[in-house]
Parts: sequence; C-alpha cells; structure tokens
Amino acid sequence: MDRDDLEDQGSEHFAQTVRGLKTRKPSLLVECLTPDFRGQANLIERVATSGLDVYAHNLETVERMQRRVRDHRAGYSQSLFVLEHAKKCVPTLLTKTSLMLGVGERPEDIRATLRDLRTAGVDVVTFGQYLRPTKRHMPVKEFVTPAQFQEWQVEAEGLGFKYVASGPLVRSSYKAGEFFLKGLLKKQGQEGTIPAEGQQQEQQRVGQM
Repeated sequence: MDRDDLEDQGSEHFAQTVRGLKTRKPSLLVECLTPDFRGQANLIERVATSGLDVYAHNLETVERMQRRVRDHRAGYSQSLFVLEHAKKCVPTLLTKTSLMLGVGERPEDIRATLRDLRTAGVDVVTFGQYLRPTKRHMPVKEFVTPAQFQEWQVEAEGLGFKYVASGPLVRSSYKAGEFFLKGLLKKQGQEGTIPAEGQQQEQQRVGQM
C-alpha cells in the first residue's frame, strides 16, 4: 500500500520488513513491489539496499497512455528513474516491471517502452491483459490475442531481458515464473540473457499451470 501520508512514504517499513525476513532466514528470496516514492532517490535507495533480491516497480503502460491509465502523480520518466536508480544502488539486484496491454497502446509504443526499460537496466518484464475491474474504471480497448502475447515475448527476449512472461493472465508475480527467477538469483551477477533452452523449459511449465 502506498503511504503518501508519511514523510518517508513507507520506505522504512519496506526496509525493516526485508531486514527482518533476512535475519530470520537468510536464504529466503524476497521481492518488493514498490510505489515510485515520488522519485526521491534516498527513499528508493533505502529499499534497494535493504537486502531484498528483486526490486519491482510497475510501469503499467506505455508513455503515451500514462495520463489516461495511471494516477496523475505518477509518471513514465519517474517510474523509469525508480528502476534505474535501484539498479545503480545495487548492480546485482534484479529489477522487474509489468505492462498491461489492451488500453490503447500501439506496437511502436511497446517497442519504445522495451528499449527504454533495457536502457534503464531492467532485467525482467511481464505482459498481461488489462481487465476492467468495475464499470467505474476505464473500458478495455482491445483484447490482445495469445499469439500477439507470444510475439511480444519473443521480441522482448531478443532485446536481452533476463526473463519475460507474456500472456493474457500474466500479472507482475506469475506462477512458475517465480521458480525460474530463483535460478537467476542463485547466479547473481551473471551477465547476458537466459539461454533459449531455459526460456523454452519455463514456457512449458507456465503452459502447464
């Protein structure tokens, strides 16, 4: 939950929780899905250096659709900065984000976003279908086909992301994908993309879930 009412926006609570978990069980792998902390570098650093393994912050959508999809206080550049700064603080940290498709984005928007994410050093990206929670929320613009999701997976992998999950039901934390990330974390600091064989094995596991 965002804590914009607090001076530190809840960053110390994140950090204390991670430290407590790691103290009790050092082998535990911890991922935090964080707010943008209004782009305040010291608050991002507080969480990034707390001992967690995966720093997740969701970009949600492409730059052109930000004002329509997200709270006006959030922003594309600000979210990119969060992910980039977390990686700069701890280079071995895995950084992760999620995009919801079907809100009116165009293929060229998605490609530009993927390039920006790689420039920011983001390791993991997931794609999922936007679903309208209630009639008070914005309507679905498009239902993206499974074939299109597969195409985005292949394209993102080609750009060098260490792990990609892409499908209509995918969310930022996704089933079998978490098991695959454990393997990445055990090889902390290894550069380059995941071998194609590993990606194919994981895709098979996801398909069986």
